[in-house]
Amino acid sequence: MLDWFREHDRNVYKSVVASLADQRKLRAVFVQKKSLVEQYAWIHKILKMPAAESIGLHLLQAYLMSGQQSLLAMFCDGLRIPHDGKGSVDGALPEELDAQLLAETVERLVDVFDPKICTLYLRCFNLQKPGGWDSLTALLASDSRLVLA
Repeated sequence: MLDWFREHDRNVYKSVVASLADQRKLRAVFVQKKSLVEQYAWIHKILKMPAAESIGLHLLQAYLMSGQQSLLAMFCDGLRIPHDGKGSVDGALPEELDAQLLAETVERLVDVFDPKICTLYLRCFNLQKPGGWDSLTALLASDSRLVLA
């Protein structure tokens, strides 16, 4: 994800480094002088802290909405959820997700995309409704391909 931002939206990457450094009462240049491997390790370490939760959520949302548009669009298409062509839902989210359509869609997604990215998106999507969708929650719990760790 950090690689994607460095390649496609360097301003977001720089902003994240600056925000995290500021939170730790450091200057961004302190982090920027580190090797890329050390920068990523430092960012990862800081993002795991509760104080950085909002920055991490923003980063994740920006990555999914900008860097994974084809995955989001394929998901919406598969579940017949109206969207803008890039995966941003038009209107309200559905009250229920058809279990059969969901299973077929997820099958296609994991064939086309990295299963970890699919899992990340599906878990984030399921947070969009209080308590999640029963069919998606059940699928996430039962499909061994949809495990993050």
